Amino acid sequence: MEVLAAQLVNGLSYGMLLFIITCGLSLVFGILGVLNLAHGSLYMLGAYIAFSLTAQLSQSFWVALVLAPLVVAVIALIVERTLLRPTYHLGHLSQVLLTFGLAYVFHDIVKHIWGSNVLSISVPELLGSSILILGQTFPLYRLVIIGVGILLAIGLWWLQNKTRWGAIIRAGLSDREMIGALGININMVFSAVFVVGGILAGFGGVVASPILGLYPDMEFQTLILALVVLVIGGLGSISGTFTASVLVGILETFGRYLFPELSMFLVFALMAVILIWRPNGLLGKQVAEE
Repeated sequence: MEVLAAQLVNGLSYGMLLFIITCGLSLVFGILGVLNLAHGSLYMLGAYIAFSLTAQLSQSFWVALVLAPLVVAVIALIVERTLLRPTYHLGHLSQVLLTFGLAYVFHDIVKHIWGSNVLSISVPELLGSSILILGQTFPLYRLVIIGVGILLAIGLWWLQNKTRWGAIIRAGLSDREMIGALGININMVFSAVFVVGGILAGFGGVVASPILGLYPDMEFQTLILALVVLVIGGLGSISGTFTASVLVGILETFGRYLFPELSMFLVFALMAVILIWRPNGLLGKQVAEE
């Protein structure tokens, strides 16, 4: 029972990490209709920038937790305004090719600056202890990640569905001309959403680093899992992304423990079964045929 409880906590914390990493991608696609395949690179940049801040400059995890996502947000803003914005009227294929190419550019830049060695960030001292729950010991950092993931899911769902800003963004995706006629600068709103997506990616990179580490090709492995989560949960659904992240996190964690050779197979098998059962994902929106 102790082993199962530990694996369950590990699975939940890993699922929350997947949600923190993926929610920015889900937000950008669900609101802007942009499939950003460089999202994994923004996550990677957040992790490596945090490593430089903690290892060489501030020596503080908390400073890195604030500054690294802001730096990634600036990079995301530059990418959106200079490269992505002209593709908004061209469709998904142009955006996929552009952002996938950007992922390789960022990969080479990171490799040139930080090298190819496996790096790590230490868990902050404040959260480095363990706590006793029902007679069993659990790492405090993983429990905090679970709490942060739940709070982030609630906040994003409320922002997207219950606020005027969320309504403006959803309306802008459906009819940009009408929103513009109402005096709202929809381009500025779209830029703000992309920046928020960048902040979430950078934040995910920082909080995941003490557990997942920093290593070559981390962005592509993360992107694959993020896309799996996105497809299982349903494109553009924050609640679906949260549900899928928990499922994938628990399934892969127990898969690695019970069937190490089949852990990723189980994840993709789950995706296949769900797509057969619900082609739009667990909580995805029905796509109207034109």
